[in-house]
Order: sequence, then C-alpha cells, then structure tokens
Amino acid sequence: MSPHRWLLADQLGPHFLDDPGQPVLLVEAREVFRRRPMHRQKAHLILSALRHRAAELGDRAVLLRTGTFREALGQLGGAVEVCHPHSRAALAFARSVDGLTVLPPRGFITSQADFAAWADRSRRAPLRMWDFYRENKRRYGVLTEPAGGARARTPARRDPLDVPPPPAVEEDDIDAQVRRDLDRWAAEGVRFVGRDSPRRYPVTHAEAEARLAHFLRHRLAEYGRFGAVMSAHDPTLAHSVLSSSFNLGLLDPEPAVRRAEQAWRDGWAPRSAVEPFIQQLLGWREFLWQLYWYVEPSFRGGRWLPATEPLPDWFRDLDADAVEARCLADVLAGVRDRGWAHHAQRLLVLGNYGLQRGWRPAELVEWFRQSFVDGTDWVMNATVIGMSHYADLGRVDTRPYAVDGAYIDEISDYCAGCRYVPERALGDLACPYTGGFESFLHRNGARLADDPRLTAELAARDDPEHREAVLAQEEKRGDNPP
Repeated sequence: MSPHRWLLADQLGPHFLDDPGQPVLLVEAREVFRRRPMHRQKAHLILSALRHRAAELGDRAVLLRTGTFREALGQLGGAVEVCHPHSRAALAFARSVDGLTVLPPRGFITSQADFAAWADRSRRAPLRMWDFYRENKRRYGVLTEPAGGARARTPARRDPLDVPPPPAVEEDDIDAQVRRDLDRWAAEGVRFVGRDSPRRYPVTHAEAEARLAHFLRHRLAEYGRFGAVMSAHDPTLAHSVLSSSFNLGLLDPEPAVRRAEQAWRDGWAPRSAVEPFIQQLLGWREFLWQLYWYVEPSFRGGRWLPATEPLPDWFRDLDADAVEARCLADVLAGVRDRGWAHHAQRLLVLGNYGLQRGWRPAELVEWFRQSFVDGTDWVMNATVIGMSHYADLGRVDTRPYAVDGAYIDEISDYCAGCRYVPERALGDLACPYTGGFESFLHRNGARLADDPRLTAELAARDDPEHREAVLAQEEKRGDNPP
C-alpha cells in the first residue's frame, strides 16, 4: 500500500501530489495557533484551505484535528511521506519522526543544489538577488529572446481604478465552521491579532487560478507603472495579491512565470510591466527561499546598524487609529483590516519607520510573520533583516530602505491629506519620516560611509545646530505614535 502523503498547510496545490490514487494526510494542530499569535484572517485562511483540500480529495484524505503533529502521526500509523517543509523547525521535526520520509522540496523553481553551486561560485562577493535573477533567466530561458511574431499591440493606458475587480471568493459552510471554531478558540484564550472579516483570499487552487488569470489579463499591463506606487484610495493598484496563494502552495510559480512571459509575447502587456512581476517570482521569491536554507541559522541580523529598541505597543497591536501620519495610519489599518500590504508599503512605510527608530529586527520579523496572511519565516527573515533593516552586513541588498517624507510624497498620494509637511524635519508640522530619516543618518553616519547616496544626504543635512535639534526632537517623540 502506498504511504500517505502528508500535505502541510503550505503544500495544498495539485503539484504537491504525484499519484492520483495516493492516500493523503492533512493535520490541524492546535499548537500552531496556540504557540504564537497570528492574524485572525491568516488563521482562517490556513484552516479553510486545509479543510477545503480535504473536501476536494474526498475519501482519499484523512483530516486529523489534534493538539500536535506528533499526536496526529501517532494516530494514523503506517508509512508517511512529506515534501520538504518550509521552515527549519518543521524540517527538524519531520526528521525526528520514525517512519516519516522527507522528499525533496516543491513549490519553487530552483533546486537547492543549483543555488548552492551558484552561491559557492559567488562567495568572494556578497550574494545579490540581481545576479541570481540574471542567472535564473539564463538557466530557464525566460525573457531572453525577442517575441518573434508576437503582436506589437500595447494595451491602452488607463486609470488602475477602472480595471475590473478580481473574481470574488465565496464563503461556504466550511468557512462558517472555521469562523465558529476560531471564535471558540479565542474565548478559550488563543490570541489573535487584527480584525476578522469575510474571507478575502483564495483557499483552493481553483480560486487562486481564477485570480491569477484575472491579474494576467487585467492588471499585469499596469504593473510596471504602479508596482511601486502607494495610494490611500486603492490598496491593490496593479498588484496580484496572490502572495498568500503561492505561500499556501495553491499556485505553482513556474507556470505563472511562463504565462506572464506569454502575455508579453502575445502583446497583452509590455515588457516593462512583465519583467518586474517575473522578477518577484523568479528572482526575489526564489532568492529569499534559497538564502534561508543556505545561510541560516546564523542569519539573524543585528550586527551592522545598531537596533535595540523594542516595538511600541501601538505598532504591535495595529492601533492605526492612534496614528496621525496618513501613510502609516493607512498602511497599519490595512494590516489590521486585511492582513496585507504591498511591498512598497511594507518597505518604505512600515520597515522604514522601524529602521529610522532602531527597532529590534528580530521583533519586527516576528511582527511581520504574525500580522500578514502571507507571513512566513523564510520570507520575513531575509526581507526584514536583510532589506529593511540592513542588519546582515549587506547579504541581501546593497543599502537599507531609508527614505524621507519627500520621497514618500513622490510615489504616493498620502501627503496631500496629511497634517505633516513632507519637506519639514523640525517643528509641529515636521514629517516624522523626514525627521526620523535625518536622525537615522546622524546616528549612523560613520557606518554609512560606504553608501554614496546616504553619505551625500548626510553631507547635505550636516548643520550642527540643525542636527542637534532633530536628534532632540526625535528622542522626545520616543515610542509615541506619530
């Protein structure tokens, strides 16, 4: 008899199964939700996705609800196999269970051996995503040739607010039961963050596939123009909002890359839009996953820029109503209400604010992991520590994502409705991002000597009297919400 294939909660798509008749194990382990807080909508998404997958598989699937994974495996008995888990803790557990076979990883395009071979060749210099992405484009033949006979038509420019909304996800009896269970768990002391809401994100391959097809047809063409733009009026803009679907394993990234490339070849989207989207899947997503396994467990940061301040309660609790700075209030409310924000908001509003104030990277990693529906260890470690806080000696990116209010004003509509003035660093109307940026530069000036952009900014703002006033103002702000 075939062993049961244990499908973890991030391995729920069809590409995690081979034999159409193989029996399947799915486990809801209460300890996952009791051990660390998570966003209420993230908890709903995980349970709903597990239960919908069990319903799809019918008699092939055994869904066990236990306190721990070990209890579930003990109840099932017999031979079990599982695809390589997506965290070090889960992998260590799997290897500790007698009779559990760990298969190679799935859900990613690059093999660990190929990444290690590339990284070992590059070890004399820092490992850079751009170099890895170029290597991947060459290895997989993506965007390397002209479109041939493809039509040259480019979609007409349009306001992104006018694109059709994505296909709705419909709640059903499974979702209703999940909500009742989570209400009961909360009453019993399981802690959630954020607000509950009708389900927003896919929990089945079919739902995710419908969202992907809609994105490729209606939003991809605008991704180049609006991928790094922020708007208080449209939290989605040209984004696919499919990160949770990829991280639950509902979508396979390689076919998505090929379909995006085909959209360019068929003339539905310009290369200037397709390339940034493909870079997210074939570049950043692959790079962060591989880097997690290649450099962990020492990849914990804190060795470059001093960052020792704890996260304040208002930020940890997603108290957007306490914040007056429009950009931060809007993005924090989006995390509270939707468990999601796009990458520019994460780096330039949330991470940037924490970087300027020296918040502890490890605490911010945990905050992102628990507060976002797509939060995972392998993404958040490298993204927060390596990109946002630049606390890893430059392994992931060449600079910290530190910007002032004027830059936020350039790429968003936030500042027009804000009480603060983006160009001001001092006074009652001073933008907390501009004052925070200058304070960050002055506190870390000696450590920024190798960054030409930031040292130029520092030289332009290095008036001693002004510097002392900014530092005193930001110290007085302390942990208070801006």
